[in-house]
Formats: sequence, structure tokens, C-alpha cells
Amino acid sequence: MTDPDIPDDESARRRTGLLLGLSGYLFWGGMPLIFAAAAPATSLEILAHRILWSMVFCLLLLVVARGYRRVIAAFRNPRVFWTLAAASIVVAINWFGFLLGVEWGRVLEISLGYFFNPLVTVFLGVVFLGEKLRPLQWIAMAVGTLAVVVIAVGYGQIPWLALLVSFSFGLYGLIKNKVGGRVGALEGLTVESTVLTPFALVVIGWFVLSGNSHFGTEGLGHTLIMLSLGPVTAIPLILFGAATRRVPLSWVGMMQYITPTMQFILGVTVLGEEMSTTRWIGFFIIWSAVVILTVDMLRAPRRRPRR
Repeated sequence: MTDPDIPDDESARRRTGLLLGLSGYLFWGGMPLIFAAAAPATSLEILAHRILWSMVFCLLLLVVARGYRRVIAAFRNPRVFWTLAAASIVVAINWFGFLLGVEWGRVLEISLGYFFNPLVTVFLGVVFLGEKLRPLQWIAMAVGTLAVVVIAVGYGQIPWLALLVSFSFGLYGLIKNKVGGRVGALEGLTVESTVLTPFALVVIGWFVLSGNSHFGTEGLGHTLIMLSLGPVTAIPLILFGAATRRVPLSWVGMMQYITPTMQFILGVTVLGEEMSTTRWIGFFIIWSAVVILTVDMLRAPRRRPRR
């Protein structure tokens, strides 16, 4: 059943957005394994190659989609261009923080950041976009905040990497929401990666000239992993960008629990990071928030307006 207050075409649009968002977050959840496999390349080198090969991949997709005119139109619109330029800086900060977490063996802290990120996203949606939350959703946000506090206490210090990735990605979602109706996901990412590419080329050139480049020096498998950073980066971002154009920002915040859950599991089971009792308690508390949000989403379509 659908909400009688939402037209059928809008309901279909939201269902599509939900599917796209879920796919993107599942993709992001497995990324720590890809970046760990890119070692011994450092975070900065991986970041530069992510940017470069993302642009190349986007250009290839534009050939298929014939979207060059839309990209040119975005560059010619000052408001759209500068908004996307701001988004590119914020997402680059997010990428770098994520990569540092993998390089330093702190994937659990990164997962903490993405557990906290939905709260940041929902907060930004309420404050800047005027989105309304139902009472049960507010309860879920409170429970999620409690979980983050418990995990942070168990961590024993200010988790600055967690805060970096959560706030940077929350701001990225907010900025993308501002232009989502005028710029497609592929076109937006193309502009963002193009803005960042000069920086990436400088960094790659510096690694090559200093003799510290790992691209093409670690065997064919490693080279393919570095080349795959383009589609690995672009595909989930395109899915995310398409989702933000179709669903409320608060929905995006709820779906984001998928990614940190996967990262948490990988950090503990595959990457061998240690877990304290306090962290386990925080993990189960935040899953309680997920359950509350799920119940609310299942109940909401069945509600009828009061007469």
C-alpha cells in the first residue's frame, strides 16, 4: 500500500530512490577491503588515483549516455558549478579520512563515523531543509546518539577520524541535495572529479618524480586494483546522487546504517581489529535505533490522515 498523501508517480520515484540508495551503501560497505588491497600505496596516492580514474570512468559513461551537453551546461551555470565545486572539496576530505582509517588500521573508528553520519544527515535535513520527523524517528535519533557516546567512551579518546568522515559526508549530501533536481548524478560527479583532477595530477606527478609511486610497480594485480578505483568510487556515488534526488534526506540518513554495519563486521572479522565490551554495547544500542527506524518506515505507509 502507498501513502494516500503521496501521488503514485512520487511513490514510484521514492521506491526507485530507495533501491538506488541501498545499492550504493552496500557497495560502500565493502570498500575497506579494496583499499586495503591497494597497499603499499599510501592514502594520498590512492586518493589521487581515485580522483583521476573516477573522471576517466565518468567520461566513458558520458559517451554511452550522451550527456556531454548537460555537463557543459553545469559548467556554464555559475551557481551549479560552484555548488558542485564545494561538494568536490567536501567529498575529497571524506575520501581522505576514510583512506587514512584503512591505512592506519582504524576501520572500526571509520564505522563509528558512519554510524554517527545518519544522525548528522537527519540533523542537517531538519535544520537546513525544513524536513519533519515523526516521534518514533526522533526516538531513534536519540538512541543512535546514545550509542555513539557509548562507543566513543569505549574508544578512550576523541574519535577525530569518525567525526571527520561523518560531518564531511553529511555536508556532501546536503550540498548535493541543493542541486539534485538540476544536475544528474553522473553529470554532477563528472564536474566534481574534473574540478579535483588538477590536484590529483600534481600529487601523482610528485609521487612519480620522487620515486615513491606504486602505480605499475607492484605487479599487474595491483595495477588493476588502482585502475578499478575509478568505477569503485564512481558507481556508489552515482547511486547515492541519484537517490538524493528521489527521496527525503531523512530517508538517506536511515539507509546509511548499512555501510557502517558492513565496515564494522569487516573490521572485526577480516581486518582483525580489537573490540572492547563497551564498543559491543554501543554496537547493539545503535542496532536498536535501526530497528526503531525500520518499524517506523513499515508503519508510515499504512497511516491515514486524520479527518
